[in-house]
Amino acid sequence: MSNAWKQRREGGGRFALWLIRSIGRHGGRGLARLCLYPITAYFLLRRGAERRDSRDYLSRVFGRRAGLREVARHIHTFACTILDRVFLLGEDLRRFDVRVQGVEGLEAQLAQGRGVLLFGSHLGSFEALRALARRRPDVKIRIVLDKAHNPAMTQLLDALNPEIAAGVIDASQGGPSLMLAIKQAADEGALVSLLVDRTHPGAPVQAAQFLGAPAEFPVSPWLVASVLKLPISLGFGLYRGGNRYDLLFESFSDAGIDLPRRGRSVLLASLVQRYASRLEHHARRAPYNWFNFYDFWNLHEDATDAAAPLAAGADADAAGRRDAAVRRAAG
Repeated sequence: MSNAWKQRREGGGRFALWLIRSIGRHGGRGLARLCLYPITAYFLLRRGAERRDSRDYLSRVFGRRAGLREVARHIHTFACTILDRVFLLGEDLRRFDVRVQGVEGLEAQLAQGRGVLLFGSHLGSFEALRALARRRPDVKIRIVLDKAHNPAMTQLLDALNPEIAAGVIDASQGGPSLMLAIKQAADEGALVSLLVDRTHPGAPVQAAQFLGAPAEFPVSPWLVASVLKLPISLGFGLYRGGNRYDLLFESFSDAGIDLPRRGRSVLLASLVQRYASRLEHHARRAPYNWFNFYDFWNLHEDATDAAAPLAAGADADAAGRRDAAVRRAAG
């Protein structure tokens, strides 16, 4: 997998993020949404890599070359969900129309009392899960998140809701420590949420057909699931415009998954392809919700890798050691 998403700098930096947060909290969501138009224009005009990758993705979804207006809508949709994090993580949910589908299957898994793995993605807003917390305040939600990536955004979200921040499981810690933290949360009956559509440099990957071409997906989440033998559900928080979100859940495995040594590669390929197919299904139904603004299919890998800083090697080594530990735990 290209190092591109790890090497992308944060657009605007700390000041811009804190400014939009202050406007949103003190001036209201309506005023803050007006500020998203110049932000969209900035990314459209100044961030050529994101503009290119947005067009690559949209062209796959639409089956034709995407226009600049569609790229602008894509970027603006992303900006809207970033702004809404201020309110969703601040637990100000009254202003939103959140429609929940498929939650019965998830609740049946939680009723088993041994924790559930919720596999999410960068399709839509994962923060829309706060609506589930309001519906089921008895359920602990623990999110696995790489705190080292996008530190300005991490600090902003920490300030919005310290209670949620305290429950984050840091994905950048070593493999055994990460596995132990997830297991402890599951033993408490928690819903443990992971984003499973991005790989780390140097980490093991599995290719799957996605939107008409092979793309690489991470292996580690599936190895963790095979060790812990926990139920798995998929979750998508899709932004539908205005104040509406659709929170969709799908049961993926009620009894956990088994990955014995014999035939493991074939089973892994089948699992990842099944997941990629569901991700593609929802991406086609909500095309502007795809927020992987990097070279997902490695179309421009050579140019990206040539420009990547040497520091990427250290990231690759750390990720490789972490995932090797997960593989050893998986037997």
